[in-house]
Amino acid sequence: MNTLAARIVEPDELDALTLGRRIRERRQHLGMTLDDLATAVDRAPSQVSMIENGKREPRLSMLRGIADALSTSVDELVRPEAPNERAALEIAVERAVRGPVFASLGLPGIRAAKSMSDDVLKTLLGLHGEIERLHRERASTPEEARRANAQLRAEMRARDNYYPELERQASDLLEAAGHTGGPVSQQTVSDIASRLGYSLHYVSDLPYATRSVTDRRNHRVYLPVQQPSTRDSRSPVLQALASQVLGHDEPRSYADFLRQRVETNYLTAALLLPEKDAVRQLTEAKNLHRISMEDLRDAFAVSYETAAHRFTNLATTRLGIPVHFMKVHESGTIVKAYENDSVRFPSDATGAIEGTTVCRNWTARTVFEASDRFSPWYQYTDTPTGTFWCTSRIEKAKEGEYSVSVGVPFAHVKWFRGRDTANRAESRCPDESCCRKAPAELADAWAAYAWPAARTPTSLLAALPTGSFPGVDETEVYEFLQAHAPA
Repeated sequence: MNTLAARIVEPDELDALTLGRRIRERRQHLGMTLDDLATAVDRAPSQVSMIENGKREPRLSMLRGIADALSTSVDELVRPEAPNERAALEIAVERAVRGPVFASLGLPGIRAAKSMSDDVLKTLLGLHGEIERLHRERASTPEEARRANAQLRAEMRARDNYYPELERQASDLLEAAGHTGGPVSQQTVSDIASRLGYSLHYVSDLPYATRSVTDRRNHRVYLPVQQPSTRDSRSPVLQALASQVLGHDEPRSYADFLRQRVETNYLTAALLLPEKDAVRQLTEAKNLHRISMEDLRDAFAVSYETAAHRFTNLATTRLGIPVHFMKVHESGTIVKAYENDSVRFPSDATGAIEGTTVCRNWTARTVFEASDRFSPWYQYTDTPTGTFWCTSRIEKAKEGEYSVSVGVPFAHVKWFRGRDTANRAESRCPDESCCRKAPAELADAWAAYAWPAARTPTSLLAALPTGSFPGVDETEVYEFLQAHAPA
């Protein structure tokens, strides 16, 4: 087998592309048409075509039916290697086209057609490999973090951002603390800490880069005396306790650090907005066609961002609604994002979304132009992957203003308050003519005369914070604990 294709095609586990090619190869070897196979397994030809193209993985029962229809075995179909060298090349090209490097270029998709010679396919793979190599050469520690974040987001998408094991832990903690429903009080939070064997201590000299410090030896949680007015005072307590409940050890890598942060934030939100109560309210709102992030926020006395995050946990698994979420800085930079509804976020060659610039026509950007900051901003946006509706609000932080947005595909907007909005925009991104490239008339008039002084972000050339807990000065933390340890 061609080594270039082999390097890309043979992962440790079977992938849908290889399975699809093996099914197609066997079908064609037997002289069967797509319709013949579809009839044999009692499925529509379009469904079988999706499987052969690697766009859908069949259930085991259907795979057995396909194997019987092709007079072969399931074991033969799921063999990890491609059926032949040509198929290996086609699979490699298909995987490259679907990957983050190709997507970041904004080029139209291509298919490895039969009319393409092996040399053409090898050339495409060679070019793709060279672009990947250049990106790897430019990669540094921040790129490693971005790759880890992209992989973690892919896992969250595969699970619809719902973690039942964390939901159970939250439920057990609340039940043990005697919580019977409604907003979780500060007293309940203190009771949870006490039951876990931890005491809470509020201090004025907490190390600068920390939100809390936990002394595992003496079972103490240290928190700042003064909390920002925009921050829920319960959250840092629960986040500190969550790490202990989850048994987190010192992170071994940045990927480990990110995973721990996601788990901690999830458990915290599941405690502040208990699943049973939150699902009950959201289900009632869905039945009345008036789901609202504001109502969810107010019912549980949390921030808008926390309510929006929590909605993404429950929307798909418990309500059957695909969803996307964005937190965007006023500069247009994506800070956080999640989707399982096929919305197409901008991304770089590593597959990372955070740090890229969102289209200026999306709700997450147009909300900054709204004169009414008290009411939620609703908008429909027509995109190359469909029409999406979003609700968005602006929140302030020391770094500036941020928009927090929740959106759904057009087919699901019927469940939400604000669906009757007249606000509508069109986004053609990643087409540069949408908003990344100045209109020709403006460019002709000013390109030769404009010389802006860029406000360069201080973090542009900064290295990613180092250490097991990035950005935290270990000496400062140890000195703090030594000073506050009981005699």
